[in-house]
Amino acid sequence: MTQRPIIMSDKKDGDGDASVVVQTRPKTKRPPLYKVLLLNDDYTPMEFVVHVLERFFGMSHAQAFEIMLTVHKKGLAVVGVFSHEIAETKVTQVMDFARRHQHPLQCTMEKE
Repeated sequence: MTQRPIIMSDKKDGDGDASVVVQTRPKTKRPPLYKVLLLNDDYTPMEFVVHVLERFFGMSHAQAFEIMLTVHKKGLAVVGVFSHEIAETKVTQVMDFARRHQHPLQCTMEKE
């Protein structure tokens, strides 16, 4: 955290006296954000990927279908940007859900 001084000066007429009040306010930095990525594989059904995007990332069917096609064609796609804790939770949820349904779908996160 960096400190930023606030200076207020008030010069009084006649006596030439100046008073200065200095306050410091902490300047907080935003926490870093993390991209959540889905990776393509040759075994996970496309409809399962669409379902994952709808369920865990709140996408409409059309949005999920478009992202799924990007994953399929380009090998990966960013499916959301979140704080570290939320990104980590999303990755865990997706990976657990895929394993329970016996799919090798991979989901990762990286700093933005």
